[in-house]
Amino acid sequence: MQYRLLAFAAVAGMVWASPASAQMFPFFDDGPSYYDSPRRGYSQPRYRYRDYDDDPYFDPYEYEYERRRPQSPEVRSGGARPHIAPQAPQTVQVENNEAPGTVIIDTKARRLYYVISSNAAYSYPISVGREGFSWTGTEQVSRVAAWPDWYPPEEMRQREPHLPKRMTGGLKNPLGAKAIYLGNTLYRIHGTNDAKSIGRAASSGCFRMMNEHVLHLATLVNVGTTVKVVKQWKPQGVVTVGQSGSPS
Repeated sequence: MQYRLLAFAAVAGMVWASPASAQMFPFFDDGPSYYDSPRRGYSQPRYRYRDYDDDPYFDPYEYEYERRRPQSPEVRSGGARPHIAPQAPQTVQVENNEAPGTVIIDTKARRLYYVISSNAAYSYPISVGREGFSWTGTEQVSRVAAWPDWYPPEEMRQREPHLPKRMTGGLKNPLGAKAIYLGNTLYRIHGTNDAKSIGRAASSGCFRMMNEHVLHLATLVNVGTTVKVVKQWKPQGVVTVGQSGSPS
């Protein structure tokens, strides 16, 4: 009897250790482990995170949760919402007649300026509307929202049927960590973690900034702040200076 029990235990151990055991006992399989990621230095990971490996905001646990979570065709999660510290851009010396606190968007230079005084402004690199989606005019900030939900326009969903009706705020949401709404329009100044799009004409009329920069701008603007969108801003003179205000 004792030998039979030992033989049974040995066979059970072999079955448990076999690759087929995951199929026989699926309730024990919790999916790929974070510690199997190549980022941890293991030589034979069960899978790779592909493009996420170089993303500074990537959370492997959030990735696994979203990968397993059933996706609704109506609402989709925007993913993680990490803490991102605001980052001030360059300060430039500009002789101008704008009221302090005014936002100027120069679509040709692809820069957003926040006027500090009659001779200084913050200068942020941005992405502007691509051909056919660019515009000019004056609006006022009507709302500022953190990690806003995104509602793709119906015409966009017709072109891209895979899009949901609503995506909740998060790093995968194209509106980024903060959105500054302009008047009653559909246009916004908003964040992105896609650094490659900054400096390009890539949007559908909105103005993209790095998340760190839009969070900094959001500390300066309020509802009612004037935003002027122009083809080219021509102040009297522009001299780049460092963030501390000293010439660079």
